[in-house]
Amino acid sequence: MSDNTSPTVSVVIAALNEARNIPHVLGKLGPEVTQVVLVDGGSTDRTIEVTLEHRPDATVIRQTRTGKGNALVCGFEACTGDVIAMIDADGSADPGEIPDFVAALTAGADYAKGTRFALGGHSTDITHLRNLGNKGLTGLVNVLYGTRYTDLCHGYNVFWRRIVPLMELPDPSLPRPADGSKIWGDGFEVETLINVRLAAAGARVSEVKNVEYPRLHGESNLNTFRDGARVLRTIAIEYLRHRRQRAGRTARPALVDQAAER
Repeated sequence: MSDNTSPTVSVVIAALNEARNIPHVLGKLGPEVTQVVLVDGGSTDRTIEVTLEHRPDATVIRQTRTGKGNALVCGFEACTGDVIAMIDADGSADPGEIPDFVAALTAGADYAKGTRFALGGHSTDITHLRNLGNKGLTGLVNVLYGTRYTDLCHGYNVFWRRIVPLMELPDPSLPRPADGSKIWGDGFEVETLINVRLAAAGARVSEVKNVEYPRLHGESNLNTFRDGARVLRTIAIEYLRHRRQRAGRTARPALVDQAAER
């Protein structure tokens, strides 16, 4: 950490054909951001070029397989900051809120989790059906893990880089399965997977309010029923995994002492 109150911050942006949205996202980054990591998923537009035009010091990498989960873990490996912030490339999240998340971390949290539905946060994009589904899935996780989450299905999260091992995400150097399927954790299930694995590991989680805006340009890949089913499947698989680990007393990676990290 640079000093006792100001951690360095790396922002990871997973992008696929987001050339029209990237300037807005980069333009909203504050001086607390010391590194921008753009993870490109094989864009056919000028996403990489536009990023470097607006942020010449950006670290640009290509993901090793496919899926948002793989893109994020590739980005995490490239980060050098004390803190990592996950920001969507579509303009739906306000990077200007990053200091609020960092404040939660410096106050003692391991993981600052964005919420649109508590503490004054809100969404101008979510549909009534998706909102109901999110509440149901959030409630299920709270029952199973004893958490008090108010917004499970949200991708705006900020955390100390030292806790990445607790997420146990797939090694980006592994080859993609021969049958073309995704390794567990490589897809959109990654955000739910991170939330429940950190809960199971006993990480200190603070929710931070934020506002979600509609995508600026392009079409969203969200599908209410398909994605809801994926999240439900993730919760079930991870809960069974957690139960097996508890029964076998499987050791989990220990958190690094925060004082030592600073």
